[in-house]
Amino acid sequence: MKSKKLNANTILIIITIVLFFVMYAAGCVIYSAKGFTHLQTFLNILINNAGLLCVTCGMTCIMLTGGIDISVGSLIALDCMFLAVGMERWNMNPIVLCILVLVIGIVFGCVQGYCVGYLKIQPFIVTMAGMFFGRGMTAIICTDQVSISNPTFVALANAKIKMPFGAYTNNKGVLQVPYIRITVVVALLVLVAITLMLKYTKFGRSLYAVGGNEQSAAMMGLDVNKTKMYAYILSSFLCSIGGICYCLNTMSGNVQQATGLEMDAIASSVIGGVLLTGGVGNPIGSFFGVLINGTISTLVKTNGKLLSSWSNIAVAALLCFFIVLQSVFAKIKEAKK
Repeated sequence: MKSKKLNANTILIIITIVLFFVMYAAGCVIYSAKGFTHLQTFLNILINNAGLLCVTCGMTCIMLTGGIDISVGSLIALDCMFLAVGMERWNMNPIVLCILVLVIGIVFGCVQGYCVGYLKIQPFIVTMAGMFFGRGMTAIICTDQVSISNPTFVALANAKIKMPFGAYTNNKGVLQVPYIRITVVVALLVLVAITLMLKYTKFGRSLYAVGGNEQSAAMMGLDVNKTKMYAYILSSFLCSIGGICYCLNTMSGNVQQATGLEMDAIASSVIGGVLLTGGVGNPIGSFFGVLINGTISTLVKTNGKLLSSWSNIAVAALLCFFIVLQSVFAKIKEAKK
């Protein structure tokens, strides 16, 4: 039974990876004259989606248990507004604020996790309440857009880690050296940590077990309630890390910030091979789901003539495609029993 599940998961991940390379290769062919082939174009996808990658890693953990979290976009907005107002109007140290943001994420996750795990309330209802609460608290802190000018935070946001390869000369004859931001390093460290956690720790295996069959997991002696609660705590904690990365990219706080980001995280997870019913998935697949999401947006922007809404349409089409694939694999699995 385990090998069948792994085979289905592997096939979904392979499809996702191949799709990404096909899409990116197509972009390189079609928009080579607009610089799509430059390494910096790919690195910009990582830079622009560093926060989303952190959030998607947390979403993957929740979806492995068969749950869902639609409050992550609101929590990102709350984190950004708290950081912006804290630095610009309360004159607080940015390091202290970042620590407080992580604490907010843990508390947020504890409340939602307790409601889902121990009170047995549906995850969609709990996280919808969390979504409204997050947006409401963001507006209570401030209703204006607050730009960040704190020297420490600005220096951190502008810091570049230059690549030792991929340099090119632009149209003006200036040498361009590809680079990444500190946010990319943080996001990739989160990805590696979650991948190792899911593969090698008892908690990681518990997430798969609870999502695969909750009753069987309980009969094996696993604390299902605690596992679900910890999954939401971990997700909100990663979301707050993503919030810091998101704020480093935008350098501002806004009530409407990160609207729809929860849908991007869910779509990236599903496109990356995470089953909506739980028990099957991998952060590496989710990572390529994020890359696909970012590549679609980059292709639309590079075209210059298409509306930004076309990227949403393309992601929606891919999401439907992968949901159908999941249903097909589920039916094949049932037929073999």
